[in-house]
Amino acid sequence: MSRSPFLDRRTFAIISHPDAGKTTLTEKFLLYGGAIALAGSVTARKDQRATASDWMELEKQRGISISSTLLQFDYGGFRVNLLDTPGHKDFSEDTYRVLSAVDAVIMVIDAGKGVESQTRKLFEVCRRRGVPIFTFINKCDRPTRPPLDLLDELEKILEIGAYPMNWPIGTGPVFKGVYDRLDKQMHLFERTAGGAFPAPSRVGGLDDPALLAMLSAPEHADSIDEVRMLDDTGGAGAALDPAAVLRGEVTPVFFGSAINNFGVQLLLDGFLRYSSPPTPRKSTTGPIQPDDPRFSGFVFKIQANMDPRHRDRIAFLRVVSGTFERDMFVVHAQSGKRVRLGNATKLFGNQRETVEHAVAGDVVGLVGNDLFGIGDTLADDRSIVFDEIPEFTPEVFANLHNPQPGNYKRFNLGLEQLLKEGVARRFEPVGGAQKITLLAAIGPLQFEVLVYRLQNEYGAEARIESTPWKISRWWRVKGQPSPTRENAADLENLDLPDGSRLAFDDRGRCLVLFTDEWPLRFFGERNKNIELSPIPFDKPAAIAMKEAP
Repeated sequence: MSRSPFLDRRTFAIISHPDAGKTTLTEKFLLYGGAIALAGSVTARKDQRATASDWMELEKQRGISISSTLLQFDYGGFRVNLLDTPGHKDFSEDTYRVLSAVDAVIMVIDAGKGVESQTRKLFEVCRRRGVPIFTFINKCDRPTRPPLDLLDELEKILEIGAYPMNWPIGTGPVFKGVYDRLDKQMHLFERTAGGAFPAPSRVGGLDDPALLAMLSAPEHADSIDEVRMLDDTGGAGAALDPAAVLRGEVTPVFFGSAINNFGVQLLLDGFLRYSSPPTPRKSTTGPIQPDDPRFSGFVFKIQANMDPRHRDRIAFLRVVSGTFERDMFVVHAQSGKRVRLGNATKLFGNQRETVEHAVAGDVVGLVGNDLFGIGDTLADDRSIVFDEIPEFTPEVFANLHNPQPGNYKRFNLGLEQLLKEGVARRFEPVGGAQKITLLAAIGPLQFEVLVYRLQNEYGAEARIESTPWKISRWWRVKGQPSPTRENAADLENLDLPDGSRLAFDDRGRCLVLFTDEWPLRFFGERNKNIELSPIPFDKPAAIAMKEAP
């Protein structure tokens, strides 16, 4: 019996707090996977070599990842779909959507800082989705916290078992390599100029005289003592149980230095060894298994203008089941229309290659169909509808103005496209003398990106005007359906605090906007018959981003 091709797929994302080394690690995976021949310096953003994953010009200018990027390559008999995600909290909404399309994540921790705020928030999202988590403790070549303290912090703060797969030999400037606890081998690395090439290594047992001769500093001796202690006591923290890893109860922990390529290949090999092939996804007809012969998938991201020469639009589709064939016909669940999937591409950053065939776990770029939106389902069976994309609770609001009314066509075209991508959301205030374009987002940098892209991709100037609202809540009268444009309750009966405002979201559902916590509490006290929720009432399975720590 032949082996199902989807069993060789590994689809994962890399998550971290900003500056922990996520994009550097992404590039080094590509280096060891043979996808690129030379690693550019991530820290020297002014260098003419840019990272393979950060393709947007604004990303290169600011030195941060703004948009999630798909990178596909083959390594060790696996087809790897790697999704690089933004680390900055203002763009975490894009990361949340990407996490719906992966089967595992690698969490990058700065060895000198430990678990940071954005790490905790992203970890909680993964926990809620049941996504297995692998940990890479990075920057061991710099001053670090004690490794045992870092493991203890993982277990206490994130409440997950931590099993060290390897152990650092020295730290900071005397960091030489790692000891592989499963293979009982030391890997001592040599630095390469700028980390541009794979790091040469020498491998041997813990008592290998040639390797021990290289370890004379007291820090190295301490590392060897810690390794022996771990082995003598059966390991630190949780035992390595592969099933517990896949349940998200234990995280395998790897130490290394991405910038110097120390431990990167061991991490990649270990991840592929212990991570799972594609997993099922929930649908209206029940879980859809990857070996289901019916084709199905969902759109988790939309990106326009990746190729400035063509100004096209790509919908990123996660294949959930069945087999994708170029030019096949499927049903678009949200419209009920039958569509042909003709212009399909495999992506590597902003580079493309035509895709003829894909299986469960793969990610396919569908070019040029304006019908598709984030969260949409494409399937053979029109009864299959996925609801995988979480909704976020906006935390910042701003009015968007067009300072050049004569340029309204380009302004409106660009705005509509960027809203479809999910760069921000558009709300419609209830009442008022004129129609206002009210935007909502998680962080203010999302507005900066929108204005920048309107100018540089569509030639349309825009101006942002801040508003006082910082909290939004969906509401309904207890026992009644949620108010929408179509079935709105008597909005005038609400006792709104000063400065608060009613608005409809982009799906026509009514919310209350508050300036801070005090009017939110006041509203609840004065409107006892009203229920408030940080997530839509019609989407109980959605992830409430405000609830994450």
